[in-house]
Amino acid sequence: MDRLDLFSSTSAAPTDEAWTVVQVTTRGKRLIEAGFDRLWVQGEVTGFKSYRSGHWYFALRDRHAQVRCVMWRTDTQTVSAPPEEGAQVFVEAQPTLWEERGEFRLTVRQLIATEAGGLWQQRLEQAKAALQRDGLLDPQRKRRLPPYPTRIAIVTSPDGAALRDIVSVARRRWPGILMYLVPARVQGETAETELVRALRTVSRLPVDLVIVGRGGGSREDLWAFNSEAVARAVAAVPVPTISAVGHETDISLTDLVADVRAATPTAAAEAALPDRDECVAQLAGLARGLAIGLMTRLDVAVQRLERTGDRMHAAVTGKIAVDGARLDTLATALDAMSPLKVLGRGYAMARDRAGTVLKRVDQFAPHRAFRLTVSDGDVNARVERPDR
Repeated sequence: MDRLDLFSSTSAAPTDEAWTVVQVTTRGKRLIEAGFDRLWVQGEVTGFKSYRSGHWYFALRDRHAQVRCVMWRTDTQTVSAPPEEGAQVFVEAQPTLWEERGEFRLTVRQLIATEAGGLWQQRLEQAKAALQRDGLLDPQRKRRLPPYPTRIAIVTSPDGAALRDIVSVARRRWPGILMYLVPARVQGETAETELVRALRTVSRLPVDLVIVGRGGGSREDLWAFNSEAVARAVAAVPVPTISAVGHETDISLTDLVADVRAATPTAAAEAALPDRDECVAQLAGLARGLAIGLMTRLDVAVQRLERTGDRMHAAVTGKIAVDGARLDTLATALDAMSPLKVLGRGYAMARDRAGTVLKRVDQFAPHRAFRLTVSDGDVNARVERPDR
């Protein structure tokens, strides 16, 4: 780090030649916090004090130096027990400067004992923090599982109980499912590499979802699933993923990155696949509901049709009655204007053989034959002599 000249001329410096103490410590705090990110420090705990407020004060030292530390109550509550004097620990901390005393110190956020897997826990926290920074632990990126998958991929050991459990549940719940086994070691030195390779292979398969996991085991056995590389490979799978690693109490990085975390491989298969018997029962219920709905709608339609028929019948009957009355009126008027009515009053009408009405005397030539139409028919007649 370049040499820091606190008394150089900068915009933060006062106008006088001399700085005040608080100006120096304030500027020093800003420089220290800007120059350091959070970091992990290993050391021996000394001078530990726990106050009623819940805050812890202590120092970390090694053979060559020591640094004072503070851990606030919100962070101490995440530690199962206070560290003992002389205990070797890992701390994740932010370097800063306590302005009131002008004292360099670490603000501790996490504290892990080096014994009983502390180094592994430190590495786990570091990987988890890296995944968090990249947004891979964000709940918003979780995807929903497909309700009725047709193809699934299983990333696990071909010799483990996890595969047998998944296959057994799949055959019972959803027999038509097509399963692809992408084998990989799930513990040992090559497990991390093989899991990453298998997950990349899965990305090229035509599957609806992926189950990755293994059965229970010791912390050492499950450690491959706490690998940052494996977690990132799970996050990169283009279809929804289910992580099923270890027993119910074990939570790994792949559990946190996957779209769904299952406590066991059996639970993973149950979460991935619908139950055939339940689906059949649901379909039967839907069929019954559909039949009842159709019958109800049919009854309503019949009732509406009957009401419409009644209205149409009444309308047609009314129309016929009105038109009939009008027809009777017109027939009466027409009948009144009919020549037959005139003939019925004693008049007659003469017509020649061509049907021409003879209206004048000069049309009745001697001996001319004609027809005389009276009220009840025609009478053939002949002119004897015209009457002039």
